[in-house]
Amino acid sequence: MGSFAQPKNPRIFEADEVFSWNNPPGEWTLQKLPSTLRHATFESPSMGLKVGYYVYLPKGYDLPRNAGRQYPVVYHLHGGRPGSEKKSISLSSFVDRAIASKVIPPTIYVFPNGGPMSWYNYPQKRNGLGEDVLIKELIPHVDATYRTFGTRGKRALEGFSQGGRGTTRIMFKYPGLFGSVAPGGSGYEPEMRIRDNRGAESDKVRFEPGNDAWTLARKFAGRSQAPRLPFLLWVGSKGFNYEYNLKYSAYLRKLGLDHQLLVVPGAPHSARIIYEKQGVELMKFHQRNFASGK
Repeated sequence: MGSFAQPKNPRIFEADEVFSWNNPPGEWTLQKLPSTLRHATFESPSMGLKVGYYVYLPKGYDLPRNAGRQYPVVYHLHGGRPGSEKKSISLSSFVDRAIASKVIPPTIYVFPNGGPMSWYNYPQKRNGLGEDVLIKELIPHVDATYRTFGTRGKRALEGFSQGGRGTTRIMFKYPGLFGSVAPGGSGYEPEMRIRDNRGAESDKVRFEPGNDAWTLARKFAGRSQAPRLPFLLWVGSKGFNYEYNLKYSAYLRKLGLDHQLLVVPGAPHSARIIYEKQGVELMKFHQRNFASGK
């Protein structure tokens, strides 16, 4: 059993804020964001309540001439705890500009709500199964509601910080769902703590033993017929998770899991700043995988 060190940023590890599964836009929420970014909801079958998400639709999506057109889709998992679908929607501006300048083709981006423990299933909290809501409810809802291809090869997953942790765990648990994956700024140190303490991240937070990025990578690497999983780790060189991202990358290579590593020089622990500097590389990574997928 390991010992618990005081985290550098306790807000990353504790869910002590008021949480809601549905956070409609306020008066200023969508100000200066693309006009095609919209808030939507679906009724959760498991919880019996409305779950909110934001969806960026490329310009022209609603035009009659595009009525038969299908689009690839990227899910971006926000950081922080607890979840809110508002947390990462500013990134839609970078996507919008990249599409407008024809750097990438038109693509749908979805910004979900991660639940009270942000992308973990946490039955200790009421309506706390954030991972299940994403995988079993939101993704099928999006495919049924919007003109996605509905296939692995045209579906990507990415996230930052807490969302990077979620992306890493989910990609190894559900590799058949995603043809392109990019966890960013992930907290692999607390994931290691969960591994080494039988599921305990801290004295107050405990998850299912083995549900951590390190154990799940090892299990995936040991599968005899694991699907090909193209993935990229991205992190700022000034981010507080930088060193552990390098350690995790080395660990993956030791397991024989080939991947790309994008280190953004001078970038702090900020998805927005990393997107400002080199977000195009992330977007192009997904598009290359979409081009080779079905």
